[in-house]
Amino acid sequence: MEQTLATAEATQKWGHNLASQLRAGDVIALCGHLGAGKTQATKGIVAGLGSMIDATSPTFTLVHEYLDGKLPVFHFDFYRMDEPAQVFTVGWDDFLDESGVIIVEWADLFPDLLPPQTRWFFFESLPSGERRVMEKASL
Repeated sequence: MEQTLATAEATQKWGHNLASQLRAGDVIALCGHLGAGKTQATKGIVAGLGSMIDATSPTFTLVHEYLDGKLPVFHFDFYRMDEPAQVFTVGWDDFLDESGVIIVEWADLFPDLLPPQTRWFFFESLPSGERRVMEKASL
């Protein structure tokens, strides 16, 4: 399924709508170049799950936890990681055992670390300034 999103707000709304489908244990992979809309989508997902915290990219902290909503959300960013071992140093295996939702920006950098049931979404910027998002079965 492919969708065009005209604004950052539309991208957040897309994420908010996706949140209504999510259950404990779901893993969401967000892929796309810098500025493609991954963090805006995450903001919508986190808000859609009832968190009052404004989600931000965990590029430098590697993971943010949003625990105040209907489900806990664990938001990872693999962008600054050079090898899979770095993902494990932040407790990746432990987070996979949590009963929350995991969102991973730049998941395509280490696709083998994600479980088989992961939902993969690919974002791209269009020349018009809009964003396109597509869900694919896998990488």
